[in-house]
Amino acid sequence: MSYRSGHYSEYPHHHSHDHGRASARRPAASPAAAAGPARDGYTLVHAGKQVRFGPVVFWIVVGTVTVLGMWSAATATYFAFRDDVLTRLIARQAEMQYAYEDRIAELRAKVDRTTSRQLLDQEQFDQKLDQIMRRQTALESRATALGAIPDVGVTGSIRPPARGAAAGDSAPSGTPKPSPISDTVIFVAPPDREARLESRAPIAPAVQPNQFAKVQGVDNVLVRLQSSLDKIESRQIAALNAVEDGMDSRMRRMRGVFSDLGLDMAQLEAATPRAPMGGPFVPVKLPPNAGAFERQLYRINVTRAQVERLNRTLALVPYRKPVIGEVEFTSGFGVRSDPFLGRPAMHTGLDFRAASGDPVRATANGKVASAGWAGGYGRMVEIDHGNGLSTRYGHLSEIGVKVGDQIKIGQVIGEVGSTGRSTGPHLHYETRIDGEAVDPQKFLRAGVRLAAG
Repeated sequence: MSYRSGHYSEYPHHHSHDHGRASARRPAASPAAAAGPARDGYTLVHAGKQVRFGPVVFWIVVGTVTVLGMWSAATATYFAFRDDVLTRLIARQAEMQYAYEDRIAELRAKVDRTTSRQLLDQEQFDQKLDQIMRRQTALESRATALGAIPDVGVTGSIRPPARGAAAGDSAPSGTPKPSPISDTVIFVAPPDREARLESRAPIAPAVQPNQFAKVQGVDNVLVRLQSSLDKIESRQIAALNAVEDGMDSRMRRMRGVFSDLGLDMAQLEAATPRAPMGGPFVPVKLPPNAGAFERQLYRINVTRAQVERLNRTLALVPYRKPVIGEVEFTSGFGVRSDPFLGRPAMHTGLDFRAASGDPVRATANGKVASAGWAGGYGRMVEIDHGNGLSTRYGHLSEIGVKVGDQIKIGQVIGEVGSTGRSTGPHLHYETRIDGEAVDPQKFLRAGVRLAAG
């Protein structure tokens, strides 16, 4: 560089008149030599003009030309292969677009599945809830049907009416205290009947059937409701089975009374007085699609009707006690030693221990056949129960009925005394079939078996 600096600084110190002398001393350079590189740079001569530049500028120009050439080559290569590059770029863009579209489609499908699942869950919830509500309605109707079935009960001894009551008054409607000998048979509906049959049990809270439950644990709630309904249905079925078993057993015992006593049940049923009733005949039909509950309820109703008919018939059979309280016999039926003569004699009835003035009650429905003094019976009442059955009540101190009166079960017909051939206050009680005396204990034992169920 120092050399180029000395060369460039040589010319400016010459005077203008020395220019021609210097040129004369030096020979003229050929164009090729003028255009070629000098000792300290490069000179370009064109149209008599010279352009000198150093090696740095030269190499800059050469580098630029080289870069432009390489850029041209790269551009040519790019354009030569641009279709392949564009194809790959387009394919890449298309692949990315397809990936985004697939992702969007997947998200949409997921949303659709979620929505469908929610709709399906809502539909299933509505169906289950509707099923529960229908079942609840069915159980309520069953509870109503069970509550309408009366209990078949057997009373014990007949309680006496209040002092001052008329002699013809019937026994109170309350259930008397049971005793060893049955007095009467009635249908009794206990006050806790509906509670026992769960007819008032809370089943399920009121829920809107078309409202989707958007809370967790809905399935658990439905399961609890189903479990509650299952328990109620089980209790109802158990109650229904108990009613059916009880009625079947009751009917068998009632039929057994006729068999034990040797009575013609059909004849007694035909002769049983009927209460005033009527109406068109509407046959009972069981729907063809009836379930087990309906069929069982149908059987119970049929059995209940038969029990009611037998109950009306048994109202004419004297298998009840004529006096209240504990049973104590002072003399039984059959051969005994006569209390006055001391010789063997036939005793045609039962002697019940009782206090003078105790009420004497009819043991079955019937009609007063005789009422008055009857020899050794003293004051005696005889009641005709129909079909050859009759009962006699002797040694009465007072008689409260007259011949022709219609008598109901448990009605007071007189008072205990010691009239006639008697050694003390007691009731002489007889049962007769077609005028022949039979052992009253046979009827009383049948009443005990009937009351035992």
